[in-house]
Amino acid sequence: MRKTIAAVFCLVCIFAIVCASRLAHADVVSDWNQKALALMPKEGLVGGHQTRALAILHVAMFDAVNSIDGRYKPYKTKYSVDPATLKEAAAVSAAYTVLVRLFSKQQQELRKDYDNALTLMPDGPAKSEAIALGEKVAADILASRVDDGSEAAEVYKPRTTAGVYVPTTIPIFSMWGAVKPWVMQKGSQVRPSAPPALTSAVWTKDFNEVKELGWKNSTKRTSGQTEIGRFWLFTGPGTYNPIAVQLAAANNLPVLESARAFALLAIASADAHIAIFDAKYTYNFWRPITAIRDAELSHNPATVVQTGWSPLADTPMHPEYPCAHCVASTTAGEVLKAIFGTGEIPQFSLTSPTAPGVTRRFTRLDDYIAEVSSARIFAGFHYRNSTRVGEQMGRSLARYTVENYLQPVGLVAGK
Repeated sequence: MRKTIAAVFCLVCIFAIVCASRLAHADVVSDWNQKALALMPKEGLVGGHQTRALAILHVAMFDAVNSIDGRYKPYKTKYSVDPATLKEAAAVSAAYTVLVRLFSKQQQELRKDYDNALTLMPDGPAKSEAIALGEKVAADILASRVDDGSEAAEVYKPRTTAGVYVPTTIPIFSMWGAVKPWVMQKGSQVRPSAPPALTSAVWTKDFNEVKELGWKNSTKRTSGQTEIGRFWLFTGPGTYNPIAVQLAAANNLPVLESARAFALLAIASADAHIAIFDAKYTYNFWRPITAIRDAELSHNPATVVQTGWSPLADTPMHPEYPCAHCVASTTAGEVLKAIFGTGEIPQFSLTSPTAPGVTRRFTRLDDYIAEVSSARIFAGFHYRNSTRVGEQMGRSLARYTVENYLQPVGLVAGK
């Protein structure tokens, strides 16, 4: 299962990089973001491990560059250095130091990229001090994440009785809700209330909607909805980092502003994954494929069994509530709105390895968020209420992040 996820993520990264490469040359922050995305599948990283790596990377780059400029409050650390220190060199040094530690098997490739990047910068004290600064900051951030719970073993226990067979593939990331957060006080900070009762009007409506639209052989789902459902079968950082790359380039962000934008995105997204799995394994709510095939268990005459019902694609291996993709996309979208604006923005586009030849284009981040949520119903993975709850979680987490972290010096947190 993990190998399959890693293979899909590899394709996602390829599509993301191809999309971003169509833009004008990006700044060093975007460059190393793309390098990290490309290397993750080679290291077998999936899910929360991806967002953790990106958070370490981008916090280190931000704190290094911000040590020179000092315009913003650091995430963790700030060193006193000559203002003439090269910001780009500090960012590259921090990125290389982080990635060579996290992706040790890729050291040769990383060293080549590192040397090539520094060759473009003039030699001298400003460069050498920048390199030393990046190394120190990266070491601080790496040290802060030792024993953060990300290496904890899966301990999920199937609910069964003695002697009764249950599927033997264990759900993934059951322990991720206990990982040390980046911005939240604890993993349950944005945990939603329980899913609706199985006899409620909300449940009845949502059950019948996904039963009709999410069925593999649905005659009610349009071809356009099917395309959207398949497009958003790909998940993770490859679904939103390309947006940040494109918007950073379109707005020609200076290196400090780019470092801050990517750091805010990374720490909020890392905590989104913690919040997602905290909630999922707290409620352990059933997926549509289970609910529809076992509908008699709900004792709701308005929700009828459909024998052999299957979703548009294979259901992810973790509980249903809330919609993970919805939390992640809304968190990312809301952070990017805080940086780039809430209305019309430069058009960005995305491609997907699960919908070859299809390109989705947007000029509003709200439209991107809404499409992801609808796609999970068209795919047969989630109920409408779960997508709405996921969006609410994402909005809360994004707002908390941008109001309390990496703020301009002198600005009171939360204002």
